[in-house]
Amino acid sequence: MKTRFTYLGDMLFWILIAALTAALAVILLYPLLRGAKAADNIRAGEAAVYRDQLRELDRDLDGGLITPEEADYARAEIGRRLIAVSADEPAQTPKPARHHRFTEAFVLLVLPVLGLCLYLTTGRPDLPSQPLEARLENPGNDVAVLITKAERHLAVNPDDGKGWDVLAPIYFRTMRVNDAQLAYRNAIRLLGPSPVRLDGLAETLMAVSDGVVTEEARQVLEQSLTLEPDNPRARFYIALSMEQAGRPNEARQAFEALAKQSPADAPWLPLVNEHIAMNGGAKAGADPAAPGANPAAPGADPAAPGADPAAPGNPTQQDVAAAETMSVGDRQQMIRGMVESLDAKLSEDPNNFEGWMRLVRSYAVLNDKDRAAGALKRGLAAFPPPGEQGRQLLALARELGIATEEATQ
Repeated sequence: MKTRFTYLGDMLFWILIAALTAALAVILLYPLLRGAKAADNIRAGEAAVYRDQLRELDRDLDGGLITPEEADYARAEIGRRLIAVSADEPAQTPKPARHHRFTEAFVLLVLPVLGLCLYLTTGRPDLPSQPLEARLENPGNDVAVLITKAERHLAVNPDDGKGWDVLAPIYFRTMRVNDAQLAYRNAIRLLGPSPVRLDGLAETLMAVSDGVVTEEARQVLEQSLTLEPDNPRARFYIALSMEQAGRPNEARQAFEALAKQSPADAPWLPLVNEHIAMNGGAKAGADPAAPGANPAAPGADPAAPGADPAAPGNPTQQDVAAAETMSVGDRQQMIRGMVESLDAKLSEDPNNFEGWMRLVRSYAVLNDKDRAAGALKRGLAAFPPPGEQGRQLLALARELGIATEEATQ
């Protein structure tokens, strides 16, 4: 039965192709055929005009409007033109057909053959059809199809908490943050809160607010800490919220507590140390330029120990003072301006490893993954991956969830 349907499908395909080819040929040939008919109509019209002139000439002569001599002269001239048109008609009628014979043959024969050869060369006539239902049954590694399949399932079963739990992080990775927020909320409502779900919801809320740890996100993170007091992700973001709120001392203490709790080989420890230095603390063996720190976090004191006021992108004393009195929106606008200034300075002087670390981190915090990936690629051009500094850039990118494949090509 399946073979029969396949055969019928192939037949319908070629019938459709033949019909479209015939329709195209008619469309192309119509102007040529219409041109020949128009020429015949013009000649017939000219002959009719001359005959009318002869009849009118006789009426003028009978009415005494012209002399016989004038009538004879005019009749001779009109007759000459009528004879010329009548004599030329049989000779010219076949000309359009002969003149367009090659064009008509090209349209009727060469174009279809050329199109068929092109399809057989570049097309895939042997490829079976892939309707959406079949692809949904076997999506493979197609993320878009996987999402569509999950969405269809949840449309029919909206209370399937596991489905929402699986779909939420996929939404977040594909930057569908509003859908991710809804999915996380549904998963928490149906399956109950867990550190992973709560942290995911908090990150989604921060993505919606351009990297700002909002009050709602902070409350979600605090709920996560009640379930897992040593949750490093939640503790990091809560410390970051203090930093963004212009409370550097509290932020430094929170980051230092997280650093003490973290294993020596924890992948997030370098980033925590950068924020410690940025908020006035010191880290063992650290460069004073504080690589990877957010260059515009309100409350960071560039004159504090471990900070370098001359480093590109670091805020000045005036910037910090101004940020403390700004609204959240104005503060974010100022931060973006400082990050763009750092980007411009690194374009002029790329030999600044700490600057590239700060720039990649800043774009990630601002939820601009494309620019973060671009900054990573440019930083790796100045500090290739085989070196220690290049490996640090890649480690930071992986920690921030930035794709590293294109940057290393």
